[in-house]
Amino acid sequence: MERYRNRDSGVKAYQIGTDYILVKFDSFKTYKYSYNKAGRFKVEKMKTLAVRGKGLNSYINRFAKYSYD
Repeated sequence: MERYRNRDSGVKAYQIGTDYILVKFDSFKTYKYSYNKAGRFKVEKMKTLAVRGKGLNSYINRFAKYSYD
């Protein structure tokens, strides 16, 4: 997993796959968001935010909070 750049975020690390993203939070819980459950648009947006290192936690809380596998 890659460390998330924004150290003040609730997100600590992420791993990008072809049709999913794994997100590790402060709680040390890791959630998988996939095309199957969250949808392609949301997963691709989360990938972009993860690489950018900004906005991922906010996006998940607003648009994909319970869309994990």
